[in-house]
Formats: sequence, C-alpha cells, structure tokens
Amino acid sequence: MPDLIATLEQQERELVFASFDHADAWRLGTRITAIAQEAGHAVGIDIRRPGLILFRAALPGITPDQDVWVARKSAVVLRMENSSALVDARLAAEGVDPVATNWLGPEYAVTGGSFPVRVRGVGVVAAVTASGLASLEDHDLVVAGIRAHLGLA
Repeated sequence: MPDLIATLEQQERELVFASFDHADAWRLGTRITAIAQEAGHAVGIDIRRPGLILFRAALPGITPDQDVWVARKSAVVLRMENSSALVDARLAAEGVDPVATNWLGPEYAVTGGSFPVRVRGVGVVAAVTASGLASLEDHDLVVAGIRAHLGLA
C-alpha cells in the first residue's frame, strides 16, 4: 500500500496544469475518449467543476449506473482535492472504511477513477472522471489522458 500511495502522490505532484478553461476541458475529454475508444473500453468520461459539467462522453456499452458512479467519484475529488484513488488508498492504509463509518454520505464513492485538475498557483479547479472499468483502470485511463494532454506521455 505505501508504494501505491507514493505513486499516486507523485502523479498529483507531476500532473499540474498551467491553466485550465472550457476549451482545455474539451481537448482533454476528447483525448481521453479517443484513448478509451482505441482500447475498446465501455466507459463514461466526465470533466466537471462544482455545479458545471464541462465535458461528458458515454461510449457504447456503458450503463446508466456509470453516470451515478461518475458523480460520486467526482464529489470525492472536489471535496478532498486529491484523486479518488489516493483518498481510497490512504483510508485503506489507515484501516478506515468510509462507508461503514458513515464518514461520507451516499453522494461520495471512495474508489479510483477521478483525478483533480490542479492549476499551478490556483489549486483544484475541476475533476476528470472515468467509470466503467476496474477502479485503478479508470484511474489509469484518466492519468494517461492528462499525461498526453500535458505533453508528458
């Protein structure tokens, strides 16, 4: 678990945007969608800031349930300002089950797949989320898209 936490923390230090606007959300979202399509993934992809969806894609095979997961994963990122995978890993390392302890309500899903858009000098301005694969695969898809968008792939 410590190795996973260190990797996730490093991703968040590395994947920082100089700026982020609606056009960036569109470019990032379409890049992640293209990666998912090439791999044949049935996923939903979403980029949102509080109260506003900036990008949304639903690839063939996705179910309505994924929309709920996207919203719940995004809520974790926008509240905790860390990836949902990192929040999950840190809580697991501490032996905390947020569902059993009722720490977070049903509008949150502490599982991988949502990543913060952190702008240098500003902070977290949005969440990028994928849902439809296994937790860490959703996370990896989003990270791959952000890396490519930032020219780090």
